[in-house]
Amino acid sequence: MAQPKPSLTELDPVWHRICEEAEAAIASEPLMGGLIHAGVLHHKTFEAALAYRISMKLASAEMSEQILREIADTALSQASELANAARADLVAIYDRDPACHRFLQPLLFFKGFQAVQAYRLGHWLWNNDRRDLAYFVQMRVSEIFGIDIHPAAKIGQGIMIDHAHSIVIGETAVVGDNVSMLHSVTLGGTGKEDDDRHPKIGNGVLIGAGAKVLGNIKVGHCSRIAAGSVVLEEVPPMKTVAGVPAKIVGEAGCSQPSLTMHQLLNGAM
Repeated sequence: MAQPKPSLTELDPVWHRICEEAEAAIASEPLMGGLIHAGVLHHKTFEAALAYRISMKLASAEMSEQILREIADTALSQASELANAARADLVAIYDRDPACHRFLQPLLFFKGFQAVQAYRLGHWLWNNDRRDLAYFVQMRVSEIFGIDIHPAAKIGQGIMIDHAHSIVIGETAVVGDNVSMLHSVTLGGTGKEDDDRHPKIGNGVLIGAGAKVLGNIKVGHCSRIAAGSVVLEEVPPMKTVAGVPAKIVGEAGCSQPSLTMHQLLNGAM
């Protein structure tokens, strides 16, 4: 006898878990039923739920939820890497943020996750020469979430932006995979120079709250930037830098700073 085909939910373990958590959340708090049904259980796939959430958050009197939903649906259907990166971001937040106890939380409540996924939509539009729409998405992300990411910036997957207030990432910035950053981080330029003018952040980097990384400089993989630092020169891999201007104060202290989220400097000396 032929075995029944697994459902789409069962084929996607992240989505399957989100749906299970959504059912449990409604049982625990029935007043959330409308929101959770609309945002999660009404949809057959993670991609559909993500498109709905992005469009609901970015909609305004100038651009309807329906139009934005059509744009997001198209992007997610044509570029599978968008949803795959979103899954990696969601798992990263769950693994690294002690305030995140369910996969459901980032999708519904965490503006860092939602802002990065909206940026990914804007980046897709930018790369498909739909620049004005990309700028519109950037504007709405800034207005709604307090995060300003240029749609031309290149950001990897497995990204966690904790608290996610006052983040600025410039046009030619590059952020690698498995990077963690806290609020008020700036990846900016140093003046009015043109062309390639923003930082290049390696894989596995941890950037502390309020840190500013300025100019076309490299931050090596698995390094740590202490909170409040101003980084103006290249950071070698697996080092800790701190201060204004930032200087090397020791080793990174572990092989994966962005995963451990350890920010005390005594471990770097």
